[in-house]
Amino acid sequence: MRILMLGGTGFVGRAVVEDALARGHEVTIFSRGRSGAALFPQVPRLVGDRDSDDYSALASGSWDAVVDSSGYVPRQVNNAMDALGDRVGRYVFVSSHAVYPRRGVAPGSTEDTPRREPVRDTEELFEETYGPLKVACEDDVQARFGEHASIVRLGKAAGPHDPQNGLTYYVRRATRGGRLALPGRPEQPVQLIDVRDSARLMVRLIEDGRGGAFNAIGPATPITLADLIHTCARVAGTEVEIVPVPEQDARGTFFPLIRDPEEWTVMQRDPARAVAAGMPQTPFETTVADVLAWDRERGTPALTFGFTEEEEAKALAEAGH
Repeated sequence: MRILMLGGTGFVGRAVVEDALARGHEVTIFSRGRSGAALFPQVPRLVGDRDSDDYSALASGSWDAVVDSSGYVPRQVNNAMDALGDRVGRYVFVSSHAVYPRRGVAPGSTEDTPRREPVRDTEELFEETYGPLKVACEDDVQARFGEHASIVRLGKAAGPHDPQNGLTYYVRRATRGGRLALPGRPEQPVQLIDVRDSARLMVRLIEDGRGGAFNAIGPATPITLADLIHTCARVAGTEVEIVPVPEQDARGTFFPLIRDPEEWTVMQRDPARAVAAGMPQTPFETTVADVLAWDRERGTPALTFGFTEEEEAKALAEAGH
């Protein structure tokens, strides 16, 4: 099948392109051409800019499906659909779990959970607008493509090439072993989707001609923060002792994956619909091992969040034994 990728050299888009090529599909990438130039040399590239509404490169050509991994505001999505017209068969839109309320949702929630109200009067992306803007994008794709719209609501993704380095922080910290300061609660539930599993879902939806909305989340077996950290240590061949420390010890530093207890249910969603549609669920140990290998291969560059060794030592000392 012929697949157009709007974006395709970042994290999610890269995984989709890799999966589609591995499955024997023809892929075309539409991007600004500013990064990932060495990736996929066999793939045709169309250069444009969604921020400046430059879609001239899409004036010709037709595709069985488009995967939109770089649409964040309705203008971007609608202009892409206008540019493509009727020359694309299916629109796969990469959305987010931010479309759902963060609080007041029961464990095991599905795709039928009421979404937040759409926002259309701003293009500023921050915590309060990101999800509602995605809601507006979803609505517009579904209004235009109907049963030919596939909405993939991506949970927290992890894997090699993750620019956010959320799982990477814990993988790297676990390699040092010993007492680990955690400004959160070890029993907090966590859901992470291997980015390659979400990519497999998107390509499968195209292959099967399946529309609707799908929660792309994992792993198959529910885990907690403690499980995550101990798995990272086990894969690295170390042992850790988790020491909960007061949140104020973090001194405003961002810590990935940690949630307020009132928001824990956002990490307890039901992936059954996506699994039934063909989404695999890679064993979490495999994801961790691949992130560890990738991080070492790239030289373990400095991360901009979490405790420094000195900050952690101080927090542990204050926590005592």
